Amino acid sequence: MTAQSAAAAAGATVYGYPRQGPSRELKKAVEGYWKGRVGADALRGTAGELRRSNWQRLIDAGIHEVPSGDFSYYDHVLDTSVMVGAVPERHRAAVAADALDGYFAMARGTQEVAPLEMTKWFDTNYHYLVPELGPDTVFSADPAKQVAEFREALALGLTARPVLVGPLTYLLLAKPAPGVAADFEPLTLLDRLLPVYAEILADLRAAGADWVQLDEPSLVQDRTPAELNAAARAYRELGGATDRPKLLVASYFGRLGDALPVLAKAPVDGLALDLTGSAAANLDALAAVGGLPGKRLVAGVVDGRNIWINDYEKSLATLGTLLGLADRVDVSASCSLLHVPLDATAERDIDPEITRWLAFARQKTEEIAVLARGLGQGTDSITAELITNRAALASRAGSALTRDPAVRARTAAVTDADGRRSQPYTERTTAQRARLGLPPLPTTTIGSFPQTAELRTARADLRGGRIDTAGYEERIKEEIREVLSFQEKAGLDVLVHGEPERSDMVQYFAERLTGYVATSHGWVQSYGTRYVRPPVLAGDISRPEPMTVRWTSYAQSLTGRPVKGMLTGPVTMLAWSFVRDDQPLADTARQVALALRDEVDDLEAAGTSVIQVDEPALRETLPPRSADRTGYLAWATESFRLTTGGVRPDTQIHTHMCYAEFGDIVQAIDDLDADVISLEAARSHMQVARELAAHGYPREAGPGVYDIHSPRVPSAEEATALLRKGLEAIPAERLWVNPDCGLKTRGWPETRASLENMVAAAREIRASLATDGS
Repeated sequence: MTAQSAAAAAGATVYGYPRQGPSRELKKAVEGYWKGRVGADALRGTAGELRRSNWQRLIDAGIHEVPSGDFSYYDHVLDTSVMVGAVPERHRAAVAADALDGYFAMARGTQEVAPLEMTKWFDTNYHYLVPELGPDTVFSADPAKQVAEFREALALGLTARPVLVGPLTYLLLAKPAPGVAADFEPLTLLDRLLPVYAEILADLRAAGADWVQLDEPSLVQDRTPAELNAAARAYRELGGATDRPKLLVASYFGRLGDALPVLAKAPVDGLALDLTGSAAANLDALAAVGGLPGKRLVAGVVDGRNIWINDYEKSLATLGTLLGLADRVDVSASCSLLHVPLDATAERDIDPEITRWLAFARQKTEEIAVLARGLGQGTDSITAELITNRAALASRAGSALTRDPAVRARTAAVTDADGRRSQPYTERTTAQRARLGLPPLPTTTIGSFPQTAELRTARADLRGGRIDTAGYEERIKEEIREVLSFQEKAGLDVLVHGEPERSDMVQYFAERLTGYVATSHGWVQSYGTRYVRPPVLAGDISRPEPMTVRWTSYAQSLTGRPVKGMLTGPVTMLAWSFVRDDQPLADTARQVALALRDEVDDLEAAGTSVIQVDEPALRETLPPRSADRTGYLAWATESFRLTTGGVRPDTQIHTHMCYAEFGDIVQAIDDLDADVISLEAARSHMQVARELAAHGYPREAGPGVYDIHSPRVPSAEEATALLRKGLEAIPAERLWVNPDCGLKTRGWPETRASLENMVAAAREIRASLATDGS
């Protein structure tokens, strides 16, 4: 096929779209269902309307082929577990009694049954529910959701492409079920799973699907020869089936490496490739294997994970190079648009100069359509768009909003000594224990306490002018007094002020640092019904004035027990923001670290003896390829040490991480040189404690004993059992007792009961240790 005819065939498509709706209608409907205020039919009606409106937005923007099946009430990996019949034994009765309630029980748990483990979706801030599999797992096809949603699109007269998590990625993301040997490899179930996928594909074909997309992002990670052979076998079998739609295998979040020739040779009908950032290497790799003759290529040239406008000329050059490498070239984003907000035009409070640099999901679909038209009809067809695009890119490149000479001079002056504590941990810990006077197995929380309706109302009233600043601050003080009083009565040892003044752990700081821009409507799904508004990091970073000292000092004035100062670390400030792409991440991280260092120093000067700098995103931002990790971890750990390196030896530095796989970053955790780390451990049954022990981690650690992402209240006996598991790996003198994460999303009744049970468990273990010691 000639380049000219290939260009004429160019289409526009996307892998997926944000689910929540313009006003987070899905969140409200699902949470209303949980509380009994919304019926199942009403919930389904809301979901159906959101799907229809999403598809209509895509069509209006110029998208030719819409995705179906990417919509989810909670999580698309959980949907896949339902689709292939991999429902854990403990949830089967609930699913059989009511499919919808059983679905949410797997996601959130009940008082009687624990939920599935939750962790990060590759290096994003999206969380998925981890499949639990074992040698006795029996798969069975249940494509009802996928078929029904495809038929919805078909009934609207749309060209739709069902999107499924691919079989390789599903198994590679899975874990051994409870009670199954830890060395069990779910990938050994591939031959059992493939016939189920073949059945589902046949059902979609029977429903009228011409194409089906199978997402295999796991193939951008390092894969063993055995895993690559499994990929070849999987797509040889699925591609060789006679009763199937055309198969589009999609990868994203990085370069495919050795997996690219495997997929290029497979008997599938097309590939979708990420061609942004470091994944641009896929272009040369594709040329090296001879391209995709006779196949479709979906080119992900629009960044699906960040919010900056596309460089049309650069993307068109890439697309032009691809024309000779495939039978058909379509234009898309690099991944699902799930990871960006809906519409930049909804932002009324951002400087118009910055707004013109932004592209949210709606703008990205328009960019995709423009590029497809330029590719298919020639650049003359998009002359106006090219002119506007060049002007916006030039505006950003030359704007004074992006550069601060003083910040750059300070950053350039940083030395290695700035990132080192004055004494090693073995000496610091003696000074800290003398200052703090804590009991064995000290109890604490991660930082936030429930964000009540009254607090949210107070913030809304302040914004709306219904109360003044003095009235709002008195409400915050009242909340801090209540939180401190509860903690003292419950018997916690190291207290927190509860963070009532903070709507979000990143946004709060972003609003007080120069260089950041906060959105009003930029909601992005983190997990389930939890949505966040990542700020936009547009320019150089500095701290004009203290951000947390006032409230931490006020809380400390109410108690004789230590109150932790609470900060969000530099890596997490980057990972949970839309970060600038016009300079290296390491440079930006150093700027944020220096701003936070000023805050740490001011907290210490105000008498704060324990300061926690949270870095839950350290593992999340780990590059998918091991070859890229050394450089990342070097600047990531350096930025943490730069934040904390100036404090006295007797000031105790904590950090916190949650909901990620920690085993492959234990050395980096060690390199942070924090005195205490708290980590998620409840759903994973203290796995991280064992990983720390295997590494020989020498500092103090608090593996969580209370899963805060579930509404269930763990009993004192459960917490005691987890603590005993923790003691098998971490000696008592270095073991802390804490929840998995902050308590912001929980209600007060469950929070009180859970923390009281946690303290009771710590006291029981202390008593047994004292008895054993005698």
